[in-house]
Amino acid sequence: MKDVRPWPAPVDDGGAKHLIAGTRVPDVSLPATRGANVNLARYQERAVVFVYPMTGTPGTSNPPDWDTIPGAHGSTPEAEAFRDYYAEFEVLGYEVFGLSAQPHAEQHEFAVRAGIPYLLLSDEKFAFADALKLPRFETGGETYLKRLTMIVKNGVIYRVIYPVHPPATHARELLLSLNRARV
Repeated sequence: MKDVRPWPAPVDDGGAKHLIAGTRVPDVSLPATRGANVNLARYQERAVVFVYPMTGTPGTSNPPDWDTIPGAHGSTPEAEAFRDYYAEFEVLGYEVFGLSAQPHAEQHEFAVRAGIPYLLLSDEKFAFADALKLPRFETGGETYLKRLTMIVKNGVIYRVIYPVHPPATHARELLLSLNRARV
């Protein structure tokens, strides 16, 4: 049976208030789950970049205190929802990218297992996150990125959603919002 406990919701702690419309994304090349590296600063189209803490691995326990950290849970359902709505984002003219500090090999394994059609980008060294001062949290001696979404066009941020909650419905809600903006 799927776990349906209400995990703690994140609050807006101001961690993304500096990510305003017009902010350029950093010129950083990131390993992608398929093919060559991706540099979002040089990506010349519209993109949805959802940042997430970590997707789980079957048979592996979550990091310490994961169940009590607001916003930690939900990366797998969020990624799967973007998978399920991917074609609709494409119709609207948006490419989707997932970004976390997870190692490339873990992201690749997840993408294959979950049938993820878009690219997951690994910022394992926090080069992208440090350049943008992305919010993060720590547990078990490891650092994780907090969940947020950036809408980017031609390497420039024009909208940020932070905090993201609930993650499982975020892709659908974002798609509806982008559809309304077109009208």
